[in-house]
This record gives sequence, C-alpha cells and structure tokens, in this order.
Amino acid sequence: MNMKKLVKLMSAVALTATVSANALAQDTIALVVSTQNNPFFVTLKDGAQEEADKLGYKLVVLDSQNNPAKELANVQDLMVRGTKLLLINPTDSDAVGNAVLMANKANIPVITLDRAANKGTVVSHIASDNVAGGKMAGDFIVDNLGNKAQVIQLEGIAGTSAARERGEGFKQSKEAHQFNLLASQPADFDRTKGMNVMQNLLTAHPNVQAVFAQNDEMALGAIRALQTAGKKGVLVVGFDGTDDGVKAVQRDMLGATIAQQPDQIGAIGIQTADKVLKGEKVEANIPVELILVTK
Repeated sequence: MNMKKLVKLMSAVALTATVSANALAQDTIALVVSTQNNPFFVTLKDGAQEEADKLGYKLVVLDSQNNPAKELANVQDLMVRGTKLLLINPTDSDAVGNAVLMANKANIPVITLDRAANKGTVVSHIASDNVAGGKMAGDFIVDNLGNKAQVIQLEGIAGTSAARERGEGFKQSKEAHQFNLLASQPADFDRTKGMNVMQNLLTAHPNVQAVFAQNDEMALGAIRALQTAGKKGVLVVGFDGTDDGVKAVQRDMLGATIAQQPDQIGAIGIQTADKVLKGEKVEANIPVELILVTK
C-alpha cells in the first residue's frame, strides 16, 4: 500500500471514530436514582435499561445513595459526559432543585421519575398517582376492619413528594371514613427503621389493628416487629408492589400492597426521553396505573 492510500485510509478511520463518538454522545441518556439499596428502585432501573436497550440508547446509571449532596455531585459529573437528557429520581423534592437548575443551565432536558422536583424546569414527571394510592390503602383497611379501625401509619422520607402525596391520600380516606389514626411517624422508606419505629409504637399503642406503611420495605419491617412482639391479627398494608411485598401478600404476611409497577415507570421514562430527543411533544404529567395486590 502506497503512502497516499495509507493516509486516506487513516483519515477515513479517524473520521469514522469521530462520527461514532458523536453518535454515542447523542444517544446517551443518564438516569440518576435516589438509591439502589431499595428493590423498588432497582426494578425501576431495570425497566429503564431494558427499554433503553430496545430503543438503542446508551444508559448511564448513577446512584445517589439517598444523599442530596451525592445526587448533586452525580449531576455535575454528567454535565461533562455528553449526556443529552437527564432522568432523575430525586432523593428529596426540595433538595433536587439545585441539580435540576444545573441541568437547565446546561440546556439538558430533565424528566423526573416517581418523585417530583419543587424547583427548576422539568419536561415531564412520570409517577403513579400517589394520592389515589394512599386513599386506596385507607379504603382497603376500612373495607376489612370497618370505620372504627385503630390504625398506625409509617411515613416515608420527609420532603419527598411520594411521602407527602401518599400521606395526603391516606388522610382523605381517614376523613371520609373517620377511622382512628393512633400515630403517624416517619421510618424513611427503610425496612430496619420500619421495624424499630413499629416496635416503639407498639409499646404506646398495643390496641393497633392495622398498619399502613408508605412503602413495602417499611411494611416488611413492621411485620417483623409485630412477629417479635407476638402480636397477631394486625392487618398491614404496604405500597410499591415490590417482589418481596407481593411474596409477603401471597404468604398471608401482608394484607395488601399498592403496586406501582416501577419497571413501567422506568420504561415510560425512556420512551418519553426518546420523544423529547426527537422533538416530539410530551405530557407534563404522565400517570402510571396502580394495582391493589391482595391474595
């Protein structure tokens, strides 16, 4: 091969590499998840990954470890990675505002998943109707125990839209049916904290008949506390429809779980991102159907 042909070949290879790199950057979507230490968000990530693979996008996933400072650092990191769109599941609806504003400044579209952002511009918010789900949980308890039921609520992380909205829906059910809410206390969507908080509340309220936990992890923690205390016959209702939650329903440990379909939230997030990147119009709020899972 003469020198002229070799130069042409090398130029062609370099051009192909440049085009490929640009194409990869254009096809990169980022997903920042509040935590991967919760089965719900692992399923959400898996649903997003499967849809990204199907539609031909490279998905970069970063874990915020339930830490708003880590979340902001993750988004800062993504600003220099050539990310074309940011999907974010906030650690906190207020704290995430700084991350959203950063993406806005970089002209990177933002889509929130499961939890909303209270600051910044978001193209679309994809989540279940948490208010409807909270009401559904309260109504299920009344359907099974009547409107004089003695109930405890375990709340999620204060400041998240999910905790606020699920609590609002549960409050609507209480106001409609007038059941007795003995106590309502945060356990941060965490199984161990759910168990510890429930143990403390059982001491103060041994007459409890039902527990609404704002996610399945806390519900499973509450079940453990009830078992340890030898307390039988307490109806526990969770929220999320995780694999562990559904299995607990099938084993008669959990009365019901309000299934959010996290895989669908993740998949619809990618589908919506695809439309945004193609310049198509999307809805500001996209609801994902809830399902009441009982045995």
